[in-house]
Parts: sequence; structure tokens; C-alpha cells
Amino acid sequence: MPQRQRSPYLDVFVNRRIAAMLLLGFASGLPLALSTGSLQAWLTVEDVDIKTIGFFALAGLPYTFKFVWAPLLDRFEPPVLGRRRGWLVATQLLLAGACFGMATLDPRTSIEAVGICAVTIAFLSASQDVVFDAYRADLLGEHERERGAGAAVSVLGYRIAMLVSGGLALILADQWLGWPNTYRLMAVLFVGMAGVTMFSPRLAGGPAATGSGWRELLGFVAMIAAALAVYFGLRALPWGALESDRFGKLGVQTFAMLAAFIVALRAARWAGFPSFVEPWDAFFSRDRAFALLALIVLYKVGDAFAGSLSTTFLIRGVGFTQTEVGAVNKVLGLAATIVGALAGGAWLARRPLWGALMAFGLLQAVSNFGYWLLAVLPKSFGLMAAAIGVENLCGGLGTAAFVAFLMALTDRRFSAAQYALLSALSAVGRVYVGPASGVMVEAFGWPTFFMWTVAAAMPGLLLLWWLRRTITELAATPAAATPATASQAGATTAEAGRAGKAEQEIR
Repeated sequence: MPQRQRSPYLDVFVNRRIAAMLLLGFASGLPLALSTGSLQAWLTVEDVDIKTIGFFALAGLPYTFKFVWAPLLDRFEPPVLGRRRGWLVATQLLLAGACFGMATLDPRTSIEAVGICAVTIAFLSASQDVVFDAYRADLLGEHERERGAGAAVSVLGYRIAMLVSGGLALILADQWLGWPNTYRLMAVLFVGMAGVTMFSPRLAGGPAATGSGWRELLGFVAMIAAALAVYFGLRALPWGALESDRFGKLGVQTFAMLAAFIVALRAARWAGFPSFVEPWDAFFSRDRAFALLALIVLYKVGDAFAGSLSTTFLIRGVGFTQTEVGAVNKVLGLAATIVGALAGGAWLARRPLWGALMAFGLLQAVSNFGYWLLAVLPKSFGLMAAAIGVENLCGGLGTAAFVAFLMALTDRRFSAAQYALLSALSAVGRVYVGPASGVMVEAFGWPTFFMWTVAAAMPGLLLLWWLRRTITELAATPAAATPATASQAGATTAEAGRAGKAEQEIR
């Protein structure tokens, strides 16, 4: 009798490549909460004011701009450990150092230093994500039977890490270790992950570079120099009353960043940075490109508003302990998100993409009323569990549809580069709603704020309705299901998860 073939999903126990995906997926997911949800809890219990906590959402900016330096991580490699592994070990050891540094700070007296550490952690985390996505594609690219198992276990490892640095970290900090020692424990885990990376499978040499490395590097430097010159030049102008408060300052900074970004694109084209410019050119050659980009930003804005201060709301606004929040908001919420994403994927297997986007978008918006009920009714553990479960379940459904949308938009010729661009853009709303959320809560209170989160979802749904024919045509395009795109499904799922309330943190 022929020997029965083992399922590839069981290979995690005997296959070194699949085992590496599980452990490195864990390393990829571990840093996210340390600059978002867990840090928010630490700042909350230290009585940092709500506006400052809201502005800490800007620490996630590296996730939005990671596509800027991603070509360099692909083009250049450290001289030791081989392709991809050198960058992975470097980012993991630097993450350990950043966590040790964070553990030495007191948020009440060194809030600026805490902010610098948070941005550093996010930058290193985003860089690790870029390299891990590439390592997974390279490692499993010649093993077609293992791609599905590799994607699945890497996402599993990523989700387990989110529980460790999210829910478990809150419980450890509240019950035993305190926040400084909790960050030290996370640093030790990063050192362990660096050891895992050193023993992960070595990749064969990559394809020969097609262009001059020096030209790519000079193009990158010219792009960054032009962007910094424009940004700081605009920031130096006398804006007067426009910068009279934090919200005005944020508006000026956003304008300066947009202007700097436009100039940076021109500088990259002029100086010669083709690995950055060509994917942009390909995307903007399609019909209604700007409207599609706007939809990427707006589709989960209401979801992002509701999740931006959820940890602070549950601890300070309602009065739950860190342990209760860690057990329910992080563990139950993450589990509900996973169930919602799986259910959404099953729905999409039989239904059109546009209809799923609209139905799940409406559910995302309506589910935010659960937080409004928590804000107006007496404290109830059961109500918290129900509100978080429903809201994250609907967020997971929306994430499944959003993932499919991003994959449909990805050009097969630039699948890796365009994925980095689009997924980074999807994090814009999540990053920028934080400062606005803190200002709104202080001005109007929690009940009005959560009513606003429902209204904030409407522009994206209206734009979705206007683009219904375009999205239907995209979903029918064969390029959305090419092997190059499908091999990145696990990475896309993890990234889109950061944009949802599982963050929390879409990585």
C-alpha cells in the first residue's frame, strides 16, 4: 500500500522551515503592543493626561512609512548570518535594547524619553516585519506544498505574541512584576528570538542586483534630505494662532508631512530610486487611483477611533483593573477578531468582494455602540465582555474583507513593494486618530466620543458605494490571485490585523 501522505499543517512538528515560521512569526508580533496598547496601559496607571496618551498613537508612524526604507533592507544585507537573517537578528537585538531602555524610564518625569523609546520600538518592529515577510517568501518560495502551512503558522505565532505582549503583559504588570520589569522580560524574549533566528534555515543567495547599489542609496539619501528640508522649513514658519493648541500643531505637522512627502517623491525620481518609484507609477496608472487610496485610509477609521483609547477607557473611564482588561479586552478581543476574520474569509469564498466590504463595514460601525453602552450604563463585567466580543468580531469580519481588497489592488509585477505601500497606508487612520481622540474625549466626554466613532465610519462607506463598480472589476481580475500575491496572504492578514482593534496594532 502506498504510504499515506502527512498533512503539511503537521509539518510544524518535524519540518525546520515551518517551525521557523512559527517562532519568527512570534518575534514579528511581539513588539506591536509594547508601543501601543500595553504602553497605553502603563501611561494610564501613571496618571498621564488623556491628551498626551492620545498623542502617543503617533509612535506608530514607522508602520505607515516603512515602505520608504524597505527597498534598502532588500537591496543591502549585513555581512554576517546570510540573506535576511542578518537584518532579523539586528532588529531583534536592538528591540531588546530599546525595551531595556524603556524599563529605566518614569513616564511621570521622562515622558519625552518614553516617546522616543516608543517610536524606536515601532521603527525596529516595522523593519523586522519587512524582513520577515521577505524571508518567509524566499524560504518557502520553492516549496509550494508548504506555503499554506507556513503562512498559517506564522500568523498563529504572531497572534500568540500579541497575547503575550498585550493581555499577558497587563496581567503580569498588574499582579507581579510592574511595568519596568515587564519590559525587561520582553527584552529577554527578544534576545531569545535572536538566538532562534541564528538557528533558522539559511537562505540561498538572492538574485543578482539589477541596478547600482550606490545609485539606490544616493536616491534614498536625496529623498530623505529633500523631505527633511521641506518639513523643517515649513515647521520653522510663524504659524501663529494655528499652533495655539495641540490640535492645531497636529494640523500644521500633518500639512508639513504631506508637503515633504510630495517633494520626496519628486526627489526620488530625479535622483534615481527606481525600486521606490516604479511601484507608485504602476499603481497611479490605474483608474480612480486616488479614490482607492482614500478608501484604504477611510474604511476602518471608525474602527480605529473606537480602538485608539479603548484600554484607557476601560481602566480610567469605566474602572476595570489591568488584569480584567488584559483577560477580556486583549484575550477575548483577540480571539473574537480571529473568529471574525475566519468567518469573513468563509463568507468571501462564496460572496462578491464589494458586498462583503459594505456589509462588514456597516457591522463595524454599528458595533461601536457597545462602547457607548459601557460609557452610559453602570459598570458591568458581562457588558464589557459582550461589547468587546461583538465589536472585535465585527472588526475581524471587516479585516477579512479589507485584506481581500488590498490583495485585489496589488499589481503582480510589484507584489512585495506595493503590498508594503498599501498596508502602510492602511495604518494612517489608526495612527492619526489617536491625538484627535484624546482631544475629543477631554472636550466632550466618553459617550459623545463613541457616538462620533460611528459617524466617522460613514465617509468610508459612502466612498465605497461610489467605487462599487471599480471594486467589482478589481475582484474579477485574475492578477489578484497570482502565486506571488497568494504567497503573501499570511503577511497581509497580520498587517490588516494591526489596523483593527486587536491591537492593536495591523503589526
